[in-house]
Amino acid sequence: MIKIQKKNFNLEKEIKNIKDNLSSVGAVSSFIGYVRDFNNNEDVKSICLEVYYEMAIKELAKIKNNAIKKWNLADCLIIHRYGELKVSEKIVLVACFSEHRKNSFEACKYIMDFLKKDAPFWKKEFYYKRSSWLKNTI
Repeated sequence: MIKIQKKNFNLEKEIKNIKDNLSSVGAVSSFIGYVRDFNNNEDVKSICLEVYYEMAIKELAKIKNNAIKKWNLADCLIIHRYGELKVSEKIVLVACFSEHRKNSFEACKYIMDFLKKDAPFWKKEFYYKRSSWLKNTI
């Protein structure tokens, strides 16, 4: 499942909604990304995430399907927020569901590396005296 949304999410509820239907799953590996209060040697006030929605859905579906095939996942959840986010708010959730932990760990890292480097999201950080667009890097 892929969700690109402005609203916050409840990670326990999101994971439970999928896990409850997958009795063969013995491992769920997840990554949750938050807005940090300090970056580039400056105090961060907030961030603004922009997204090319149609392209993001297409690219995330492709990377999710690749991960499911490569690591034999039972399912995969990607939630990515956009819009203005304050310090300590959740930005992203990736959860990979598999029979064994190794597959879910590796798939989760693979998806997050893609999101950080190649997904069509752009992040502008707002500091107390200026703002700056960030480069996508792993």
